[in-house]
Amino acid sequence: MSDLTVEATAREMLAALLGRRISARELLELHLARIAERNPELTAIVSLDEERARAGAAEADQRLASGSPVGPLHGLPFAFKDTHAVAGWRTTFGSPLFADHVPDADELLVERVRRAGVVVLGKTNVPEFAAGSHTFNRVFGTTRNPVDPSRSAGGSSGGAACALASGMVPLADGSDMGGSLRNPASFCGVVGMRPSLGRVPEWPLYNQWETTSVGGPLARNVGDLALLLSVLAGPDPRAPMALGDPGAVFAEPFADPVSAPLAGLRVATSIDLGGAFEVDAEVAAVVDRAAGALAGAGARVAAAHPDLSPAEDTFRTLRAWHLHAKLGDLLAAHPGELKPSLADNIRAGEPLTGADVARAYRQRTELGERMRHFFVDHDVLVLPVSQVPPFPVEQEFPTSINGRPMASYLDWMRSAYFVTVTGCPAIALPAGATADGLPVGIQVVAPHGADRRLLEVAAAFESVLGSR
Repeated sequence: MSDLTVEATAREMLAALLGRRISARELLELHLARIAERNPELTAIVSLDEERARAGAAEADQRLASGSPVGPLHGLPFAFKDTHAVAGWRTTFGSPLFADHVPDADELLVERVRRAGVVVLGKTNVPEFAAGSHTFNRVFGTTRNPVDPSRSAGGSSGGAACALASGMVPLADGSDMGGSLRNPASFCGVVGMRPSLGRVPEWPLYNQWETTSVGGPLARNVGDLALLLSVLAGPDPRAPMALGDPGAVFAEPFADPVSAPLAGLRVATSIDLGGAFEVDAEVAAVVDRAAGALAGAGARVAAAHPDLSPAEDTFRTLRAWHLHAKLGDLLAAHPGELKPSLADNIRAGEPLTGADVARAYRQRTELGERMRHFFVDHDVLVLPVSQVPPFPVEQEFPTSINGRPMASYLDWMRSAYFVTVTGCPAIALPAGATADGLPVGIQVVAPHGADRRLLEVAAAFESVLGSR
């Protein structure tokens, strides 16, 4: 066995596998040992099946030995988010109502990742139906922060981010409506990206024209994240809103940051989008320090922000409409069996009228136009990922920020969901920590469709701010 560890990058692991310096079986055992060490406390991996994983690793080794073509993720251990349907694998959505559910077909995202050659070992934990940015449910329990287990790992891709940060898997998939890729990345100290609308097609969906939730990648560094995005992205005839660029455009290596300095990059920064939301003082300080570091590296940093004030009504209206359309019948059939905060959010969609939904989409169009105009004068926008650092694991959500009460479990996520309804790609990057050592990320936003450019900028930022 080589001296490779679970802290190695995904690209390093792939190089070792292809160079025959480690086998897929040996690599799997390294990760299973880490899962045995940390998962009992953290509850990041669920529905673990070691026997099937070992069979998959043996098959990966046989395929490589035979000289057969292999996929871009060949032999890497992988666990899918437990809201993504994996054929023959328990998929609970974090709900007791689906505790024994086993799909008979892969959804598109899973189909692509499996075809890329991963060795599936289990699922990653989620909040009930992925609702809320704290990962807990009555099927598996609560996912804890890998840096400080007394704190939240965020959500809804909290299990995925925690598993990544603690070395249980080298890459992870997730989804993001109001911050579910970005928030757990910030809380756990990894990289998470919400791609442009249409970049990662999803199928099947109850509504192919619904435009708030997207699938996307998580990784420990930008280069690994781009590799996974190259597998997830690209058009599919079953997804009519998919963008046409092939996923392969994201697999190409980035320029060496030393030869591609930040000089001249126009970076707009804002702590709170002009007072649109409250931000914890320590989070604000990390964002300020990051902006200073970027300016020191040659970027043209200026305080500026678009007016996204319509985003509050837009997101909450579309979220309630979406949840009611998707889960309203389930709630009616099982009253009292969904967590109260989710049930309240589903019921919030009941009184909505066609005029309400039309208003939200009109505002969403306006928000897209505002971002388009904003990016004429700025290349990227930098702001907090989350308005708070990781909060105590016993809380469902932060009840106050800087002494200001939060009226609902959505109030503390505005810094993420205001970006959601612009349709723009956004990436969460580790940027620093609180005095207690809790991870804090920055959110970097680019124009719609500029995902490759966003990754290039993020890689340059990573070289300045530091990476895992």
